[in-house]
Amino acid sequence: MRFRLTPRETSFYDMFAASADNIVTGSKLLMELLGADASARAEIAERMRAAEHAGDDATHAIFHQLNSSFITPFDREDIYSLASSLDDIMDFMEEAVDLVVLYNVEELPKGVEQQIEVLARAAELTAEAMPNLRTLENLTEYWIEVNRLENQADQIHRKLLAHLFNGKYDAIEVLKLKQIVDVLEEAADAFEHVANTVETIAVKES
Repeated sequence: MRFRLTPRETSFYDMFAASADNIVTGSKLLMELLGADASARAEIAERMRAAEHAGDDATHAIFHQLNSSFITPFDREDIYSLASSLDDIMDFMEEAVDLVVLYNVEELPKGVEQQIEVLARAAELTAEAMPNLRTLENLTEYWIEVNRLENQADQIHRKLLAHLFNGKYDAIEVLKLKQIVDVLEEAADAFEHVANTVETIAVKES
């Protein structure tokens, strides 16, 4: 790691960790949604909305700290990219839950639970990795595994689309369900963006 003669603002580490912990909360709400009946989903969506708002607050706090800090722990554009990608994950998860409620989806197609399980695992890995930004150690396995999970999510997404277009569902239902599984796929992509940014930071600081 490069030797620095100047001190660096360290509160970014805590804020990134808090953002990632909030994403774990969101992933647990997604898991909860799977086993909930229609009457319970609105309440889960409300809690997810609150978590998404907390994520927005955390992101704004990072941006504010970035704008007011003369010295940062790593490049400003990487801090901005990491914060934005973490925020995107939460936005996509909240959108998926909201769509399930708004569209009055009675039953999610088989395979959505696999999508959500991948997201939950990626959330756990991301939350475990964020504290390691302080030392930039023990991160290689993290970004390799998240990239593997994103590839797995791609395969699940393609199989879900094939299932939706097999003629079992009417056209309107296909449109509703496709939008939900597409948003969940975007969440998986956002996890990969976070991992790629962490890898970029590690390479720059090595």
